[in-house]
Amino acid sequence: MKHTDISELFAVKENFIGKQVTVCGWVRTARDSSEIAFIELNDGTTLKNLQIVVQKKSADQAVLKQAACVGASLKVTGGLVASERNIIEVNADTIEVLGVCPSDFPLQKKRHTLDFLRTIPHLRTRTKTFEAVFAVRSQLSMAIHTYFQTHGYKYLHAPIITGSDCEGAGEMFRLTTQPWNADYKTAEEYYADDFFGKKAGLSVSCQLEGEMAAMGLGRIYTFGPTFRAEHSNTTRHVAEFWQVEPEVCFAELDDIIEIAQEFIKYIIKSVMDNCPDEMQFFNQWMEKGLTDKLTHVVESDFARVTYTDAIEILKKSGKDFKFPVSWGSDLQSEHERYLTDEYFKKPVFVTDYPMDIKAFYMKQNPDGKTVAATDLLVPGIGEIIGCSEREADYDKLKAAMEKRGMPLEAYTGYLATRKYGTVPHSGFGLGLDRALMYVTGVSNIRDVIQFPRNYGTL
Repeated sequence: MKHTDISELFAVKENFIGKQVTVCGWVRTARDSSEIAFIELNDGTTLKNLQIVVQKKSADQAVLKQAACVGASLKVTGGLVASERNIIEVNADTIEVLGVCPSDFPLQKKRHTLDFLRTIPHLRTRTKTFEAVFAVRSQLSMAIHTYFQTHGYKYLHAPIITGSDCEGAGEMFRLTTQPWNADYKTAEEYYADDFFGKKAGLSVSCQLEGEMAAMGLGRIYTFGPTFRAEHSNTTRHVAEFWQVEPEVCFAELDDIIEIAQEFIKYIIKSVMDNCPDEMQFFNQWMEKGLTDKLTHVVESDFARVTYTDAIEILKKSGKDFKFPVSWGSDLQSEHERYLTDEYFKKPVFVTDYPMDIKAFYMKQNPDGKTVAATDLLVPGIGEIIGCSEREADYDKLKAAMEKRGMPLEAYTGYLATRKYGTVPHSGFGLGLDRALMYVTGVSNIRDVIQFPRNYGTL
């Protein structure tokens, strides 16, 4: 149906004031006096509500009764006028109720807790909070594509169904067409009768496919859903999330760190430039000082520290950490937050992790104990990017896989890239959802995804 977006009316109001306009949207609030009714309408194109002014004596009372219900959807035609209080408003001539809304609509109050809204994910996009979240999510996604497209990367659509576990952590979702009560004596017989004739699962990462593509295309990136079957219900983990993974040939660890820093600054600035209303909302309601924090990130260099030095910093901190600090153990969230929030007070790259706590594909350092890997830690969130130079030596890579008991036959194509013209190459993975948490100040990952999937919840 012909109508004008509310965002357009606010953006170029001088083109519409004094003219008849038609708008559509959902009723956010409604109130009335003895002679006038006021309806706040929102169509999802802007955080701003458009006030509809209705003269009660000339309105169809039955229609007005339905139109003044929070949650109802309307089509309104009337004259647009300037308003000192509301910038603009519409003096309604006609109102059509597109969809009635009964009184049990759960979003009657102006503000609800995020815990409550999590129970109605199908309706929470009607709130200002989630309208802002998904506007920023959209802009952040576009900024990711724009950065890579303007820097010569090719967008690769890697498979979601795979036979290999990139991380080797055994957290893949199994994919099968076999009946639930399939009766086989061995796993080999079971998988032989399955759709692919072998074990298959949902991808935990597109990195391996990305590496193989980069070995002919030079620079690529993947951007899509990934899946982890972790039995975790923390505020930072979900079973399905979106991840961006660039892969760059002829790039060593220092090169990919420079790219990662430039990339993070670019996408944050893009959101701040293109979503000012949303960022102002988050700064007011989600994280005081958010705008200053992000501006500081964009304008400053990130810190850099080796894992070994980070362990010493943590040991000398005087903090009573829940998880003990020792060389060879993985950094926990409390350790990461001390480094970013208290010690460096800005994002920090932690480099050269112990070989035994990192993935098989990472380049082995000359010391024989560490790998050329780095995690980018950011205040309030912890790890946001996992990054490494890849092991380009065929024999070293094969030995690392054998040490972990990995089935080499599942990785023949991957190993072959090290046999035929291998080159130094590096890449990183950025979880879109954690990045969104960082730029919005939203503290629970379930609140930046429309329908979050996590352990025990579908």
